[in-house]
Amino acid sequence: MTDISRDDNQLMSLDDDTLHEECGVFGILGHPDAATLTALGLHALQHRGQEAAGIVSYDGRQFCSERRMGLVGDHYTNPVTLAQLPGDRAIGHVRYSTTGDTILRNVQPLLAELEVGGIAIAHNGNFTNGLTLRRQLIADGAICQSNSDTEVVLHLIARSRSASSSDRFIDAIRQMEGGYAMLALTRTKLIAARDPIGIRPLVMGDLDGKPIFASETCALDIIGAKFVRDIENGEVVVCEIQPDGSISIETYKPQHPKQERLCLFEYVYFARPDSVVGGRNVYNARKNMGINLAKEAPLEADVVVPVPDGGTPAAIGFAQQSGIPFELGIIRNHYVGRTFIEPTQSIRAFGVKLKHSANRAVIEGKRVVLVDDSIVRGTTSVKIVQMIRDAGAREVHIRVASPMIFHPDFYGIDTPDADKLLANQYASLAAMCDYIGADSLAFLSIDGLYKAVSGNPRDPRAPLFTDHYFTGDYPTRLLDKDGPSNVHKLSLLANNG
Repeated sequence: MTDISRDDNQLMSLDDDTLHEECGVFGILGHPDAATLTALGLHALQHRGQEAAGIVSYDGRQFCSERRMGLVGDHYTNPVTLAQLPGDRAIGHVRYSTTGDTILRNVQPLLAELEVGGIAIAHNGNFTNGLTLRRQLIADGAICQSNSDTEVVLHLIARSRSASSSDRFIDAIRQMEGGYAMLALTRTKLIAARDPIGIRPLVMGDLDGKPIFASETCALDIIGAKFVRDIENGEVVVCEIQPDGSISIETYKPQHPKQERLCLFEYVYFARPDSVVGGRNVYNARKNMGINLAKEAPLEADVVVPVPDGGTPAAIGFAQQSGIPFELGIIRNHYVGRTFIEPTQSIRAFGVKLKHSANRAVIEGKRVVLVDDSIVRGTTSVKIVQMIRDAGAREVHIRVASPMIFHPDFYGIDTPDADKLLANQYASLAAMCDYIGADSLAFLSIDGLYKAVSGNPRDPRAPLFTDHYFTGDYPTRLLDKDGPSNVHKLSLLANNG
């Protein structure tokens, strides 16, 4: 979900040197504990968005909405809050944004009353024609209440002339381009949809015969639900409570089928290690990345240290392949929230030390291999390398379990402008290494990454995944990208979905 307006002059936060997946969705139909189960599902998806969470339920008479700033556990473990969400059907959403104000009106699910009845929408991803459609809608007299491109979907549903809510929903998504996993809740239906290329993940589960949809399988595991299948690319699944209380499930393919290209960064960084994405265990894929990295960029060293937490599985694989001992040479403080740090230069200067501490006992006097999942700007890498040197390391070598990032994303990942990416700021790997302050620097190749995830190298004629951030091979039209200023704007707008 995209914020349409942003303040581009906000100071960079401590987390701005990593890529961020911006949302997770969860929905369930026909279960008496719908809101509680949704809260638990969102808790499992908290890694996909930490700034706000929302739940909408329906109790047979009215829709109930609770949208809050902060973590799921800050609000939805409270019985008083859950009591405000009665009913046997609900959808929920966790949200992340990076710069500019996060305001309650942008928190999903968004709820609207239409001619066909109430409908709530939540989505993960980014519409690459959202700005264009929004401008057209406003020019035609639409009044927008949020800065969210999710609201565009509501307007398109409202303007559809189809008779049923599900047909209107399908009419709307036929007009949307980009990457998305979307849920809609009506009085009787839970609708799930995935973009035609399958960029963003979405799975279907079952709990006591009740359908569930979630961004990742870990959200099914936390409530003891059974994994049924992945929602296919371009598929719309409509679950409806019938008058006798039974639930019908119908599936549609309203758009022309295309080759599925799931976002490769789900495996590199975004998905939880215990999730299964596209039929592949994420932990094993990341461990394989480390194994392949050790094969491609071997070296002599004394200890392999992960940059927590994203680098840990790859570091385990690197250590196993290389025979170099694995140690927790960096200890992460998980209790430093993003809002704990004032966004001033003087405080940002020591921010890494608040979140990471060197474990001197396993570093001092050693040749250290630091394994990270990715490098974006490189600013955090500079600080971590210096921290390891300050702890007495004799040498510090960086190994990155993904290729260099050259291109911004427009499908729901927050990325800086292309000219702010480390790979585009220096003419050579040696120059990047000098900037970071390491003794050596190496990245996993694109073929090594593909082999880690799928077992096969990349086929440039028909790549299995969306990998444009490495290759520049964008899988869809970028309709809103009509000039340099919009390239900058789009890369910033893809931050909340």
